[in-house]
Amino acid sequence: MPLLIVIFGILLLFILIARFKLDAFISFITVCIFVGLFQGMQLQSIVESIQKGIGDTLGFLVLILGFGAMLGKLVADSGAAQRITSKLISGFGVKNIQWAVVVAGFIVGVPMFYSVGFVILIPLVFTVAASSGLPLIYVGLPMLASLSVTHGFLPPHPAPTAISSMFNADIGKTLLYGIIIAIPAIIIAGPLFTRTIKNINATPLKEFYNPIILKDEQMPGMGVSVFTALLPVILIIFSSIFNIIFTDEYYFNSFLKEIILFIGNPVIAMLLSVLVAIYTLGLSRGKKMEELMNSVSSSVSSITMVLLIISGAGALKQILIDSGVSDYIGASLDGSQISPLILAWLIATVIRVCVGSATVAGLTAAGIVLPLVSSSEVSPELMVLAIGSGSLMLSHVNDAGFWMFKEYFNLTVKETLSTWTVMETIVGITGLIGVLILNIFI
Repeated sequence: MPLLIVIFGILLLFILIARFKLDAFISFITVCIFVGLFQGMQLQSIVESIQKGIGDTLGFLVLILGFGAMLGKLVADSGAAQRITSKLISGFGVKNIQWAVVVAGFIVGVPMFYSVGFVILIPLVFTVAASSGLPLIYVGLPMLASLSVTHGFLPPHPAPTAISSMFNADIGKTLLYGIIIAIPAIIIAGPLFTRTIKNINATPLKEFYNPIILKDEQMPGMGVSVFTALLPVILIIFSSIFNIIFTDEYYFNSFLKEIILFIGNPVIAMLLSVLVAIYTLGLSRGKKMEELMNSVSSSVSSITMVLLIISGAGALKQILIDSGVSDYIGASLDGSQISPLILAWLIATVIRVCVGSATVAGLTAAGIVLPLVSSSEVSPELMVLAIGSGSLMLSHVNDAGFWMFKEYFNLTVKETLSTWTVMETIVGITGLIGVLILNIFI
């Protein structure tokens, strides 16, 4: 019975979001009440579970996502994203243009939300394709593969960060493993896949060929742009590697080790990165603090709904735990011969196909498979990445990213399915294969 209630709950979530176009946060809370009632929870207990789930989820994430939005806005407004893209493209040359946009998409994708990176980089890609005479899909799709992978696999993006928190996964290890898996996924879904697409001619609307392009003297240098954009990754990974190498078995200055672990904490790493960006991309280039703070303030408004959606998923997770559904699912799957990693991926994939949103799919799947993390020996970091891979699968007409790609590239639905949907599916399958290979060694 509990499993049927979960299935009906997910179907209700799908109907509310896809059919009735109800806001995802409102839909999550409605489904929480539905599941709680049918599981026999007291009305007051349902409310308390929702409050606890939201509080536990947002307590950590509001800092990470808030600082992440600020950093992304500073990187975008300063011209650092444009500098990285244009410099890489000119450095790699026309012959290797795909690898240039892949690297640019990865670097810019780390601090920026997917939709922000898409809107900023796509006009630049259009300009490059027009000037080089190369097919637009050939140039653009590899960059979008990069952006998509960072969105689905890597903290500080919403879903990977939230799921890491749910599973008590080490964010540094998640980031490190995620990058290892991301590289082949991007290469296969980007440069290699686009070489098989010969008959699709994208003709974007003319207004997209005229983006606001900053002049050279208006942009920061390449070195400072890359350093500032990737500083959170540098700090988190350095701290994680340091902690792996210098265990308690080794003698090391404990105070220095404590400092390094402190700056590698995701919250502190993001805070330091924002402070550095304020100087390197703002104050050092003559911008006023008031202008920078206005930019920072406006960035936070962009994540309000993302935070609400994540908090709604956190509430559903808590309802599943407090009502006993999680324990029931855990016990039911305990004797399963299927790897928990594959189960998590499959569940995320099904929800992704039904609901559309990768973030909603990832967080909902995480709440369902949470018992598998504590009841099995599987790495929580790999579970995060397995769910992330599943959440990117089979993007179609109920996904906003599908329509952004279709409209910007001015394709038919059939052409979008044969390009965008296939690319996302390759990323999801390659990601799962990478997770299973890593699981052999971890």
